[in-house]
Amino acid sequence: MPPLNAGDPETILFELGRRLRTRSIIPYLGPGLAQLSNPDVPMTPEALAAFFAANVALPRRAKGNVWAAAQYIETSRHRSALTTLMAQAFASPVEPTPLHRHLAALALPVIVDTWYDGATCAALAKYERWGEIQGVPRAGTGKGQWYRFYDARGKEVDWVAAQNWTTVLYKPHGAVAPAGNCLISDADYVEVLTEIDIQTPIPPAVKERRTGSSFLFIGCRFNDQLLRTFARQLLKRSADVHYAILDLSSMTRNERKFLAEQSIVPLAIALPRAIEILLCH
Repeated sequence: MPPLNAGDPETILFELGRRLRTRSIIPYLGPGLAQLSNPDVPMTPEALAAFFAANVALPRRAKGNVWAAAQYIETSRHRSALTTLMAQAFASPVEPTPLHRHLAALALPVIVDTWYDGATCAALAKYERWGEIQGVPRAGTGKGQWYRFYDARGKEVDWVAAQNWTTVLYKPHGAVAPAGNCLISDADYVEVLTEIDIQTPIPPAVKERRTGSSFLFIGCRFNDQLLRTFARQLLKRSADVHYAILDLSSMTRNERKFLAEQSIVPLAIALPRAIEILLCH
């Protein structure tokens, strides 16, 4: 698809809504979208880091950094303690927003969801022929896996079953449900980040379905190197231009640089208004 003129954000979003219906745009959801439903769970890395700090006495070096805090808990207490804390943090269900439900109804080839909650799964629950691919921590799987497949009922299946899904929900960082597969500690990311440049941790189904498509980032921030790395690798071999709904006033220098490097057009519009426009279709 040709890039849209970087002019009026509302005009661009209206056209992106049309492209969603033609399945030439892949939604890339950050926790900022589900946060609009005011859930009773941590919906930013900073909030999750604060949850860990409220439940475990962390050293100063680990406070405020969710990946370092998780690593300290895993090292000092055991992986099971970290898994239990993640389950507690996300024990309350997260209500899907109207946009979650709209995206679920479109039978899109891929929806990327980068947080640990189940809002997108809940939106997809009324439909058939979809499934979820979750990134998993390599340590402790016993199989050296990068990811696992779950059908619409949360039952683990193999890659063959996934070939028949109309919609793939890709959770690159994992999720608390159905099996507590979460990439969360520094150690979880070590092997992933050493291999991600050659795309090994990205499922073939996702690599195939992203070809030629643009991404639309919704509710995302890129203020962490790890988050930028994952987004950068998922954009490979897709379209040449992508779009992101962002609050430009709060963006860091690194975020602006990342957008420019990856040909991501920033749309400076409030997320609730952006959703209204996308729902017009």
